[in-house]
Amino acid sequence: MSIAMVRGQELSDTFWALDDLTFSVEQGESIGLMGLNGSGKSTLLKLINGVMRPDRGTVLTRGRIAGLIATGAGFHPQLTGRENIFLNAAILGMSEKETRAKFDDIVEFADIGKFLETPVGTYSSGMFSRLGFAVAIHTDSDIFLMDEVLAVGDRPFKRKCLARMDEIRKSGRTMFYVSHAPGSVRKMCDRVLVLEKGRLAFDGPTEDGIKYLKYDDGDVTSEEHLEGEEEDLGADV
Repeated sequence: MSIAMVRGQELSDTFWALDDLTFSVEQGESIGLMGLNGSGKSTLLKLINGVMRPDRGTVLTRGRIAGLIATGAGFHPQLTGRENIFLNAAILGMSEKETRAKFDDIVEFADIGKFLETPVGTYSSGMFSRLGFAVAIHTDSDIFLMDEVLAVGDRPFKRKCLARMDEIRKSGRTMFYVSHAPGSVRKMCDRVLVLEKGRLAFDGPTEDGIKYLKYDDGDVTSEEHLEGEEEDLGADV
C-alpha cells in the first residue's frame, strides 16, 4: 500500500497544459506569446511545431516550420557540432545540398570556434543556443518559432539574434515569439496572445496585451536592459 493511499490522497489527476484554446494566424503576422511561467506557452509552440500532438482538437499549419523551442533540441550529444549541423538541418527539412550551401554562414553565426569539432554533449547551454539558433535562422521557412533563447548567451550574440529576428519579421514570414520582456515584444510583434493556466486570456494588439499583463516600465528585464544599451549605441535592431 502506498503512502498516498494511507494519507487518503488522490493517486492520479488530470492536468491540461492547454484547454479550449482557439485562434487563427494570417501569413506574415508576428505573434508574441506571453503569460506567467507554466501558462502553456512552450507547450503551444511544441504543438505548432509538431513535436507534440493534442489529445483533442487539431493544429493546422501550412509550410515549413523552423525555430528554436528548446536548448539543444534535435542534437545528438555524442556527435560533433559539425555533424549536428547536418543532423539538425535535416530534422528541420533542409536537404544536404542546402545545408552545405549555408554551412559556412551557419558556422560564422554560431561563432563557437574550435568547439565545432567537439561532441555537443560537452557544450554549455549558451553554446547549444548559439548552434541551434544558427541552424534554425538559416532554414528557409514559412513559420519561425522562438522560445526565449535570447535569455541565454552573451550580449553580442543577443544583438545578432535580435537583428536576425527583426529581418525575419520584415521578410513576411509568420513568427511566434515567447518572451516576458515587453520591450522586445513591442519591437518584434504586432499581436499578442496571453495565456493563463492553459487558456487564451487575451488576443489583440501588442500594447493592449502588455497592459493586460500589467507590465510597466518599472519591471525591466535583462533583455530590455540590453535593448536600452543597443539604442544608446545606435544599433539598428
